[in-house]
Amino acid sequence: MKPTMTNTPAAWIRSIGLIGPGMTDWPACAAILAGDAAWSSERTVLNAPEELPPAERRRAVRVVKLALGIGLQATSAAGMDPSELATVFSSSGGDGVNCHLICETLASDDRQISPTRFHNSVHNAAAGYWSIATGATAPSAVLCAFDGSFGAGLLEALAQIRFDGQPCLLLAYDADYPEPLRAARPIPDAFGVALLLTPERDAHSCGRLAVNLTDDAADTLADPALDTLRCSIPAARSLPLLAAIAARRSGRVVLDYLDHARLAVDYGA
Repeated sequence: MKPTMTNTPAAWIRSIGLIGPGMTDWPACAAILAGDAAWSSERTVLNAPEELPPAERRRAVRVVKLALGIGLQATSAAGMDPSELATVFSSSGGDGVNCHLICETLASDDRQISPTRFHNSVHNAAAGYWSIATGATAPSAVLCAFDGSFGAGLLEALAQIRFDGQPCLLLAYDADYPEPLRAARPIPDAFGVALLLTPERDAHSCGRLAVNLTDDAADTLADPALDTLRCSIPAARSLPLLAAIAARRSGRVVLDYLDHARLAVDYGA
């Protein structure tokens, strides 16, 4: 029996931010997904944003740089004040390098963990840095659903929009782990996408999406290398939807979510 969802959650897409392997921003990714540019799987480049004070900029770990980078891309493209936006941060894990260094410390004779390492190890670290960088005081949710984290974040953002009637910024992101953690969690690189979603259409909207649960198989990408990227990083499960947006192709897109359910996204360009 197929799972069903009543009162289908929906929203308009105001803008997109994206950073990933060989992709510096959403326009570069859109050109690749639309077939207008070739993709080269170069390692993701992450920089701490100038919006952070110098001390926090030095302490920012990879997932923080990634989350802030995609979020600021989306809000800048929309011309919206990030301090006024509700946010949903969704990631399958924390910062792998930081986790590795904490494990090294705990395995050593000196088991005193650096306070900086500890505060960067919590799952809501990116949300905290976002507040520092933007001055945001609006509600913020932080989620983790393993490989279904993008889908969980999308559902949470749509639920908030349905309930509050206000825009919501979804930030879905994952970064790689060093060995030996990578052997158990083989995420090869960093990838993140931010969707600024609004309850109403405006002149800058780039489409509308509505989501239901389904047990249909997830869509794949025609390019084998890009489909490998989709499968290897949880946040990149968003790529079939992003491909439809890049091509301005209305229709139904099925995204990976949970073992027993996928997300059927009806996208209207």
